[in-house]
Amino acid sequence: MILKNNSKICLDKFINKTLYDKSKGYYMNKNPFGKEGDFITAPNISIMFSEMIAIWIISFWEKMGLPQKINIIELGGGNGEMIYQILRTIKNFNKFKDSAKFYILEKSPYLKQIQKKKIKSKEVIWIDNLNKVSKNPSIFIANEFFDSLPIKQFIKKKSIWYEKFIYSKNNKLKFIDIKKENLKTEKIFNQKIPNEINFIEYSPLAFKKLNIISKIVRKYNGGILIIDYGYYKKKMINTLQGVKNHKKINFLKNIYNSDITHMLNFKYYKKKLENLKLDSIQFTTQREFLMKMGIIERAELISKNVSFSKKADIYFRLKRLIDDKEMGSLFKVFFATNKKNKFNLGF
Repeated sequence: MILKNNSKICLDKFINKTLYDKSKGYYMNKNPFGKEGDFITAPNISIMFSEMIAIWIISFWEKMGLPQKINIIELGGGNGEMIYQILRTIKNFNKFKDSAKFYILEKSPYLKQIQKKKIKSKEVIWIDNLNKVSKNPSIFIANEFFDSLPIKQFIKKKSIWYEKFIYSKNNKLKFIDIKKENLKTEKIFNQKIPNEINFIEYSPLAFKKLNIISKIVRKYNGGILIIDYGYYKKKMINTLQGVKNHKKINFLKNIYNSDITHMLNFKYYKKKLENLKLDSIQFTTQREFLMKMGIIERAELISKNVSFSKKADIYFRLKRLIDDKEMGSLFKVFFATNKKNKFNLGF
């Protein structure tokens, strides 16, 4: 059991333990990606997604003045599919290929082995700490990374703030709210929270990583591209959910055996990065981004002179990526960089 009877743990620590415990953690001992797993990500739906990301990276590198050394860092490598396809795509771009050094930030030893088996490239370096990235311009790519980080939740009742905890009683887990005396909400976001806000959901670890990334980008140039599901509103909502077998489930009844995730509030990500002096920020839907990057034209090109079934498969996968009823509107694309770069491809 994760908790002893009559004991409690705050939400973010509970999520961290269930997902990343070294011996039992969900991400530490299994491959959750793909049709046979619990969820599927865009790189595993179609290679065209990774191709569009590769072209965007090369274009941004060109906009920065073709630096002789450039770091490409994927935050959370999944099953290795995106970096694998990006490396295939850049083979014809010799100048960029010679300049680029690739990193994968990966916490899970199990997933790291899957990535290494798939990629088999000396061009990729695996790291467990962002400070290990070399001191060069750096482009960070985060596809469904931040939604997997532990979150805290606070709720205000009659002007008093409470924090969400998990409580164990008679070997059953339930949510409880614990009063937080003198909670300084402005310290969380480095800004004053309006009085009408009565719910807060955020990831301290996500903000910690953004602090490190922003320092690297400010000092050496570069930027961060985030692709994730989320929303852009002043008012936060409760988006905490468990996922197993591609369905939402009660994660309190599936300890260590289901994903725990949340949606990003991109409005607060924008404010956070502005406070960190990354003041050129772009935001759009995955649909608009991929269409502006030319994914429809790419689908038309690769579907020429192929069988009907192959062509149907290409467009079925394309639909999953860009249709408003699929990933198109639910997933957002967010880009932050230094103002001097003035780069808005895809936005």
